[in-house]
Amino acid sequence: MKKIPLEKRNVSASRIILGCMGLGGTWDNSSASSEEVLKAERAIDAALESGMTMFDHADIYKRGKAEEVFGQVLQSRPGLREKIIIQSKCGIRFADEAAPGRYDFSKGHILNSVDGILQRLSIEYLDILLLHRPDPLMEPEEVADAFLQLKSSGKVRHFGVSNMNKGQVELIQAYSEQPMIINQLEMSLNKLDWVDQGVSVNQAAGKASYFADGLMEFSMMNDIQIQAWSPLAKGVFTGHDSSQLSEAESETRALVKQMAADKETTEEAIVLGWLMRHPAKIQPVIGTTDPERIKNCGDAVRQSEIMTREEWYRLYVSARGNKLP
Repeated sequence: MKKIPLEKRNVSASRIILGCMGLGGTWDNSSASSEEVLKAERAIDAALESGMTMFDHADIYKRGKAEEVFGQVLQSRPGLREKIIIQSKCGIRFADEAAPGRYDFSKGHILNSVDGILQRLSIEYLDILLLHRPDPLMEPEEVADAFLQLKSSGKVRHFGVSNMNKGQVELIQAYSEQPMIINQLEMSLNKLDWVDQGVSVNQAAGKASYFADGLMEFSMMNDIQIQAWSPLAKGVFTGHDSSQLSEAESETRALVKQMAADKETTEEAIVLGWLMRHPAKIQPVIGTTDPERIKNCGDAVRQSEIMTREEWYRLYVSARGNKLP
């Protein structure tokens, strides 16, 4: 089996990542309850039982509480930290008395953010730090200085980005000695601009696609790991209210259900397996905290390995309304 890009960089990562945005409780400044810690523990255990050893965070998730409850679980299990890969993201700032919601890739904010992340997670280092969406006011020299300082101090081992196009990645890389090893993007069977050769299916709505300039090919050529957030498209094909689905979504949902039955697996494994079948060796970041649904995703690795070209295209064409681009 071919290595994923992270493995080529000596990062021992699982093919599926548990996204931790759903941990921690509410999106306010209240404290996380003991029940939220138990919820995090159950989700982590379900992920580990399913072969997932990589966990995705961001400093803003539940205003820091997602990292806090995860950190409490780590404190209760001293041997767990060295068995898993932890990545987090920084760069998004909530509205406050000083300014509206904004992005901030300044050196000071990146350094302060990492200190906060490490404190909340109760760890000494991050395996990977991602910049969370593009900042129009980014000074690449500042980013490079921050990354160098974090690397030299041992606080962060690897770096990457999220939601960036090819030019944005190249700009950061031109200034930083640290390679950008990840780009985390929205990708699913219901969001197909990444596979439609850069032609956005939402073009009529005026939405630009960060894939339009050959991002997938660029990433594959440079061993940049593509991670997919919202890979299950909020359950559109695996349990969403069918009365709200389009004709193409309804037909694709029926096809997913039939394929899962034929292969004696779960619908989640079919949807994720389709995404992971791509030669870029995409890593899905699943966002559920439901232990059963986490376990339902576990067979996706095997499904990606046995899915035929014909099966892949059957799902692709169905999701596009029974037509090729």
